[in-house]
Amino acid sequence: MSFKTIEWTDEGVRMIDQRKLPAVEEYPVFKNYEEVATAIRAMVIRGAPAIGVAAAMGIALGVRDSKAKNLAELQGDFKLITDTLASTRPTAVNLFWAIDRMKRLFREIATDGAEQRTIAERLIKEALAIQTEDIESNKRIGKFGQSLLPDSGTILTHCNAGALATAGYGTALGVIRAAVENGKRLRVLADETRPFLQGARLTAWELWKDSIDVRVISDNMAGSFMRQGLIDAVIVGADRIAANGDVANKIGTYPVAVLAKQHEIPFYVAAPFSTLDLKMPDGSHIPIEERDPAEVTHIGGVRIVPDGVSVFNPAFDVTPHQFITAIITDRGVAQPPYAQSLMTLRNEGI
Repeated sequence: MSFKTIEWTDEGVRMIDQRKLPAVEEYPVFKNYEEVATAIRAMVIRGAPAIGVAAAMGIALGVRDSKAKNLAELQGDFKLITDTLASTRPTAVNLFWAIDRMKRLFREIATDGAEQRTIAERLIKEALAIQTEDIESNKRIGKFGQSLLPDSGTILTHCNAGALATAGYGTALGVIRAAVENGKRLRVLADETRPFLQGARLTAWELWKDSIDVRVISDNMAGSFMRQGLIDAVIVGADRIAANGDVANKIGTYPVAVLAKQHEIPFYVAAPFSTLDLKMPDGSHIPIEERDPAEVTHIGGVRIVPDGVSVFNPAFDVTPHQFITAIITDRGVAQPPYAQSLMTLRNEGI
């Protein structure tokens, strides 16, 4: 990749500021866990896998820089750090998966007599392992998923599930990258993905950087292109997947899935197994984040909605499992019925 989404440095956690793309490619450093939490909440970094990596690094940073004088104080600081990071993005299950993993390690190593420096070094190592594992996971998703795409054709995607949404390579875009690397001739149509425009700003930018053919369309054009036979498959990422295969993804995913079903176009979801929440029976239980109304009322800092008019701004919607052709994970491809196939993949990975 010609850019890095996130990396650990001695000064803090460096991230590409996705809010400023594509106009400015900037890599600010977030020097404490509060700044990392703000970066996640403000969408400097976004995408469920990337958020998980950022949270793990934020925890390691907070413990390393804690002013605790003893283990009891460090345990108190650790709870504050993890609670702060857990409050940033409620829908992205990878956030909680990464925090829980760091909690388990902390409980294991934070014993009487353990030095803070030793604990911090182990947590830093774990955060870096999560980052490395995510990139490897994405490449396995790409390997499993690329065979589902045609040798040539046009693929529609919604939001950004690429290297910018992960530690590197990408989930949905990772499948496309793997297909192109295997010689398939693909064109990508990227929905703008209103209101935050992740498709127009981010997906288009990173595919352009990789010299992959990409065209941007507004969200309301997808159905018309499908009706004309101009789309061969749809592939998206996910922020949470329930046990029955219902998928929470960026708002606007559900209507794309309905349109794909109507036009008999395969609709694929690509996500690491850590995005699955098998304790959640179906999508009706997935918490949906409501974001700042200014994301809808303003574009580029300019108000486009009459002053005084209120808006709704849910960040995600839920696509029922019956609209999904297959779920591509780093453990393999799950197909309907998902309650059985996802559980099978889980058991095979134990």
